[in-house]
Amino acid sequence: MGTQPVDEYCREIETYLCQKNDGHLIRVVGPSFEIVSGWAAGGVPLKVAFRGIDRYFERYYSKGARRRPVKIDFCEADVLDVFDAWRRALGLTMGGPAEPGSHDESPAKEMPRRGPSLPAHLERAVLRLTQARAIGALGASFDEVIDRVARELDAARAGSRGVRGEARLALVERLSALDAELVQQARASLDEPARASVARDADEELAGFRAVMAPDAFARAREAAVDRLIRERFGLPILAFT
Repeated sequence: MGTQPVDEYCREIETYLCQKNDGHLIRVVGPSFEIVSGWAAGGVPLKVAFRGIDRYFERYYSKGARRRPVKIDFCEADVLDVFDAWRRALGLTMGGPAEPGSHDESPAKEMPRRGPSLPAHLERAVLRLTQARAIGALGASFDEVIDRVARELDAARAGSRGVRGEARLALVERLSALDAELVQQARASLDEPARASVARDADEELAGFRAVMAPDAFARAREAAVDRLIRERFGLPILAFT
């Protein structure tokens, strides 16, 4: 379990759900409390839970006018899916706190997931990079690297459907290098207060995992968390393909 008491964690979720429901209060009690306390026990950071709730509401609103207030139970699948993606991004798929909603403390079996194809990945990366630049979050200091990365992605996208073998491996390695360069450029653009804020957020997200991870594994996870938060701050796409 993380450092935050379960009742406080549940109140935070209840407050956030109330805001998403336009002020309509839906209590986190009974079975709902069991669900949310399971998230707390499983190490789901509050901000990760909030993103899962947001995702449910986005899908709910996309279906038309809202008909009734949303209970937290409806958001469970999205919260756990976002949490799973967060753990994978940080390398926390094994050895963390108990799985939410599970009484088995053994590591959960990892099921292979089929992601998007390389051409689809490149198309999405180019689109998100263009969007990040359009909203102005990147600033003028990014212009040169953004232009170069965009040109490389466009060239890669043009020929990615027929790439095989060593050529495909080389392209995947290049994407990883471009991804690291983009995040490093974003890091360098932050001033000291912003860097400290990102580091605090990373520590807060990983609080529930610090006691159960080896120091070197935690250090790697923390670096990954900082990179993820910086990427989120600037709206940067993930260029690396796995």
